[in-house]
Amino acid sequence: VQLQASGGGLVQAGESLRLSCAASGSISSINLMGWYRQAPGKQRELVARIYGGGSTDYGNSVEGRFTISRDIAKKMVYLQMNSLTPEDTAIYYCNAYWWGRDWWGQGTLVTVSS
Repeated sequence: VQLQASGGGLVQAGESLRLSCAASGSISSINLMGWYRQAPGKQRELVARIYGGGSTDYGNSVEGRFTISRDIAKKMVYLQMNSLTPEDTAIYYCNAYWWGRDWWGQGTLVTVSS
C-alpha cells in the first residue's frame, strides 16, 4: 500500500490543522493505521492510531487535543489537531501495519510558532 500524507503547514500556537493520508488501495483490510511524528533530534513517536474495528489510542502528549479518524470508502485517514503548541512541531508520517510490516508515507511538515 502507498500512503500520501498532506495538510501540514505553518500555524500559530493554539490553532488547528487537519492532516490527511490517502491510501493507494482499500484500507478495509488493514488492521492498524496511524500517525507518527519526528521532531528534529528526536526519535519517531506515536501520535495516534486506529484499529480495524475502529478503536483508537493516542500518545500521551496529544491525548484530548488530537483526533484520528478514517473514511474507508474514500481510503483516507485523518488527524485533526487542535490547540497546537510549538512542541507539536515535527514531520508527521502516516503509517499502516499490513501483511506483517510497517508501511510509511513520505511525511508532511507541521510547524507551530509561538
